[in-house]
Amino acid sequence: MTTTVMEMESAVVATAIGGDFVTENPNTGIRSAFCWGASFSALFLLVLNLIGRRSSLQASVLTLFLTASLPEAVFQILRGQFGCWVAILAVAANYCFPNFFPASLSRFILFVVMPEWLANELRQSIAGGVFCMLICILLLVLEIHANGGCSSCLCNLQCCAYWLSMALLFFFTILYLCLGSW
Repeated sequence: MTTTVMEMESAVVATAIGGDFVTENPNTGIRSAFCWGASFSALFLLVLNLIGRRSSLQASVLTLFLTASLPEAVFQILRGQFGCWVAILAVAANYCFPNFFPASLSRFILFVVMPEWLANELRQSIAGGVFCMLICILLLVLEIHANGGCSSCLCNLQCCAYWLSMALLFFFTILYLCLGSW
């Protein structure tokens, strides 16, 4: 009789721990912190790129980073009707006024036309985190190369903001890769 009572108690505890009372996956918070923190850092880097040297390669790489790291709600809005209209307007503006609207605006099409299976695999697995880490390393190498190496470091406000954003990109990506249980 005592074993059946113990089995019932363990079944109740397992049910309480397993599904009914615990509704949130602990990885959801890590993914959310990565999405919001890394996306804000990447968007800030895009703004610094538009203000500063206007590197086309850096803007393209940051667009790929945003593809893998945008929060799910924002990503779904960009893949919906709103994203289609913005992509059409970006291409039309680039076509009609190429001097005022550079081709970098047409990179927005990437969010709209990416196949669903690729978007889900890139955003929901460890492959997305590894992809973001590779992009962070590429951005670091590009910035060191653009500054002329480590020996000639020009330090101004824009440079400090850039390096702070790069550090945040690395921080959130490493946090996501280390704390996410795969």
